[in-house]
Amino acid sequence: MKILTRRQDRRLENRPKKNTHTKRPRGVAAFLGDLGPGLVTGAADDDPSGISTYSQAGAAFGYGLLWTAILSFPLMLAIQLMCARLGLVTRRGLASVLRKYYSPWLLWFACLLLLVGNTINIAADLSGMAAGAELLSGIPRVWFVPVFAIVILLFLMFGSYSMLLRIFKWLTLVLFAYVAAAFLAKPAWREVFRGTFIPQITATKDYLFTFVAIFGTTISPYLFFWQAAQEVEADEALNHDIGNRPKRAIERELRSARTDVLAGMLVSNVVMYFIILTAGATLHAHGHTNVQTAADAAATLKPVAGNAAALLFTLGLVGTGLLGVPVLAGSAAYAIAEAAAWRRGMDAQPHQARHFYTLIAAAMLIGTALTFSPIDPIRLLLWSAVINGLLAPPLIIILLVISNNRKIMGEHRNGWFLNAGGTIAALIMSGSALALIASWIGWIS
Repeated sequence: MKILTRRQDRRLENRPKKNTHTKRPRGVAAFLGDLGPGLVTGAADDDPSGISTYSQAGAAFGYGLLWTAILSFPLMLAIQLMCARLGLVTRRGLASVLRKYYSPWLLWFACLLLLVGNTINIAADLSGMAAGAELLSGIPRVWFVPVFAIVILLFLMFGSYSMLLRIFKWLTLVLFAYVAAAFLAKPAWREVFRGTFIPQITATKDYLFTFVAIFGTTISPYLFFWQAAQEVEADEALNHDIGNRPKRAIERELRSARTDVLAGMLVSNVVMYFIILTAGATLHAHGHTNVQTAADAAATLKPVAGNAAALLFTLGLVGTGLLGVPVLAGSAAYAIAEAAAWRRGMDAQPHQARHFYTLIAAAMLIGTALTFSPIDPIRLLLWSAVINGLLAPPLIIILLVISNNRKIMGEHRNGWFLNAGGTIAALIMSGSALALIASWIGWIS
């Protein structure tokens, strides 16, 4: 996929220009020009699994988990910045770096964690999209799952992924309806303030399950691989057109990547915050503490959409799924193709990158098959988030080791913010995962 942004065009500064009086854009235009893989990653983070997890968090605990949106923001920002910098500095994806500099067992261990999480996540997202369509049409969801899977697969294999993004990324704007719904639902603002800035922690199974799910769907392993791979692919696409960049342009790229990732993670967490708030002000406030169906989750939008809440919710669920599922399938394919040194890239035709597209098709096929399990789609979405929360910590540790390796990153190794953010994220997610496992064993009631 080509994501050519204005920040990459800045490499041309050191190349001869015919018109030396051409001015570079400033202000809003320059900011929008910096947006690319980071914004796409942020949008994909609020996938159907995220929507369902945040809705359940608000329904079960009211405003009590709003503080997680504040805490997780700098942590996910640090992690995704590490991934973006890795791709820009090395011009390699995460798996490719592991293949070149580390032992095969570490490479395939990381890929295995990714494949397990992604396959379950694809199944959950497809199932969630189908549940939303069933809510609106009354047609059983089993008929929608293969339709969504085939459409996404055809776009990835024979169309342009950038076209898919242009068409459907606007559907994700429907999620901002949660912002309006939060105000129209007339929440208890004093309680909102307390939930935002004063953590309310209870050592119960349900609380730990929801907490791990929130961090798992917010700081997800597939986003690590996707961010780095897309930075590399965008870089390769541009170099194909203009040749190799001047060395000193890397500093400008890293600054622009920081803007891009910051914007993407901010959008992601703002949407997260207001979904929790809206569910707390609607479902929890009326005693509906357990989101069991798509209709339950759609009810959060009734203050802003009334009878059209199901339509609005379905558009958001399908729109984010059409972003999230390709990222899930694509990140897994990138990782395995990089690990095996196969040709990869979404601008390549299927006959040019057979192994890469076979991996995408296999991920979609297995994910589709898993949707026919007896687990309710909303519950499956929650479980996929929990599984990501359990798998993420070792990958964060691997990313920290790579990003501090002088041989790989040179002078662009992590600074204190990236190291602090990554370390805190690994500790919090590891600790909460162990506590959740302890609750399953029976050590925590």
